[in-house]
This record gives sequence, C-alpha cells and structure tokens, in this order.
Amino acid sequence: MELAVREGRPAAAGEPRTPGAGEAGPAASGAACGLASDAAGKPDSDARTPATGKPRAPATGTARPPATHEPRFTATGTARPSTTCEPRPTTPPRPPLRSLLFVPGHRTDWLPKARAAGADAVVLDLEDAVPAPDKPLARARVAEALAEAAAEPAGGMALFVRVNPLGDWTAAEELRAVVRPGLAGVVLPKVHTAVDVRLADRLIGWCEHERGLPAGTTALVPLLESARALHDAYDIAAAAPRVAYAGALTAPGGDVERAVGYRWSPQGTETLALRSRVLLDVRAAGAPCPVTGLWTDVTDLKGLRACAEQNRALGYEGMMAIHPAHVPVLNEVFAPTAEELDRCARLVAAVESAQRAGIGALTFEGRMVDEAMAETARAVLARHGHG
Repeated sequence: MELAVREGRPAAAGEPRTPGAGEAGPAASGAACGLASDAAGKPDSDARTPATGKPRAPATGTARPPATHEPRFTATGTARPSTTCEPRPTTPPRPPLRSLLFVPGHRTDWLPKARAAGADAVVLDLEDAVPAPDKPLARARVAEALAEAAAEPAGGMALFVRVNPLGDWTAAEELRAVVRPGLAGVVLPKVHTAVDVRLADRLIGWCEHERGLPAGTTALVPLLESARALHDAYDIAAAAPRVAYAGALTAPGGDVERAVGYRWSPQGTETLALRSRVLLDVRAAGAPCPVTGLWTDVTDLKGLRACAEQNRALGYEGMMAIHPAHVPVLNEVFAPTAEELDRCARLVAAVESAQRAGIGALTFEGRMVDEAMAETARAVLARHGHG
C-alpha cells in the first residue's frame, strides 16, 4: 500500500502537479484561459489600480477554475444547484440505477437470471464472493462477459465489476483486465480516504487510454466500509469526476457494522442518521445518483420494501441487492408510478400557464406551488424519460 499512497498523494504546496485522468488542469478552463490571455495582452498603461494609479502587481499564474463545491454567481445571485442526476464535467451521463445486483465473478452463467429479473445493473464480484482458488477463473469469465456486453445494443443491463482493494498489484491487474468496452463502472471496496479514489481514478484513466476509451467513460463506485471513509464521504465523493452511485451500505454483520459498532435492526433506526449524513455529503460533492443497501434476508420481501421506501424517502435513487428476488421490489420502489408522473406533468403545465398570466405562485390540487416545485417535477420527468 506504500506505493499506492505515494502515487496517489496530493501535490505539496508549490509542487508542480500533473492532472489525473479525466481531470482538467487550469489551462483547460475557458474562463481561466480567457483571464490569462487578457492579462497578457493588455499594455502596461492599463495595468494600474483605478483608485490610486499605482501599478498593479503582476499576476503570478493562471486563474484557478472554481472548485465543484464553490457557488457560481450570476447577475441575479447564486445559481440554484440542479436536483437531477446531471454528470459533472468531463464525464458522460450516469443513468439512475434502481437495482444493482451482485453476481459472483466466477458465476457469469447467472447473468441471464439477473437480466430476467429486470436488474438495471449487475456487479460482477471479483472480491468477497469469489473463493481465492477461483479468482483467476473469475477474472477471465468477467472479461468474456464484458466483451459479450460490448457487442450487444446499448441500453441493456449495465455491467459493473467489484475489484479487490488497492492494497497490492492484484487490483491493478484486475483493472487492466476489466476496463474495456462493455464496462459501465468499477466498484472499489475498502476505500478509506480520498487518496484511494485519486489513485483508482488515475489507474482507470490509464486503462481507458490503453483501450482507446474516452477519458471518464468508466464510473467509479467507492464503497465506504470504514468509519474513516464514512466520516470523509464528502472528500471521497468529490475526489474524482468519475465518482457516481456512492452511498452508505449498512447491511447487518458486515464491514460497516463492525467499524461503527451499531446493532442492526430491520427498522434501520440505528443507521438512519448515518445514511442521511452520507447522502448529504455525496449530494454536496456533486456525485450523481447515490445508492445504498444491502438487505440480506432473501425471503423477507416485506422488510426489503420497507427498507427501500425509507431510503427512497431520504433521497437515495437505488439499492444494491444480493438476490434476483429483490430486484422487482427495488425497481418498483425507486421508480415513480404512472400517477406520480402524470401529476408532475400537470403541475408543470399549471405553473407555466400561471407564469404566462403573470402569476408566480398558485394553488395546485390544494397545495401552493411555484417555479421551484415545477423545476423538481421537470427533473423527475426528465430522469424517467418523460421530459
């Protein structure tokens, strides 16, 4: 892990830093380039402070582009952040995923069952679900499954791969095997800090370049499985533009329960605050489409539904699953009903009609609504193909 930390550490103050894969340096920002060229092109007589007439101090470098968490100000105030799953710069759109079903990497013959269950995505596991002797076989089968997926029409079930932790070269070799056409994203376990994400981002970027893929194609899903990672959820989610589908996984008896020390209950009261805070961190960092999980009782679909409805109410957009029987329940909970979509369409129409008449706020079906509610309704419609 010493190599990983050294490769992934941030540059010290004053130290030149090469941008990682999918990361723009200062010159990549149009605003920064514009400021730099304007300063360079002005004659000396203009480089004075208007109030005093004294020469301005020369610029020492190009303007820093605003960080993703900094507000962008307009003539009328701070721009409202989007409530949709919009991608951050340099990444392709990340579609919302209601259900992500784990499948052992050496059992790719189970993929038809996952597809028949209607899973939005499958996570082919090279980590805990694969016995050590079967890991080479799993890697080969996963690569074959990805090649087959790349040959299929776009829009089908997305394929992710959970690699092993970045503690040695095993994960790097797995990344070279799986980052290829057909892969939607990499699930990275045992993430502790943002350094792990930056290292993974750089490795994935190299693999994308090697395969001829556009930079940022591959999503990165960091699993927050330690107290440190849960505490640093914002920094981890903001560490690379390719981070998506991040959230708190609070299954019973797993790494998170051991790290935090809670006693799991089906009602989830002991992890409600944890799931809420991590969700807020991920949203604030701009990482799209947060998901959570897991429900490990295979036969208790009623309990699964209650858990999924609670997570949906918090603001999560999907859950990870361990059994095909869970997929239909998750797909139903995390998708709006036809009645909900119809109400969104009616609300937008009512607000826009009122605006044309010079009215900003109105009563709609017994509730006060205005442009803020219409914007939320438009986002729901757009996210589910009704925009």
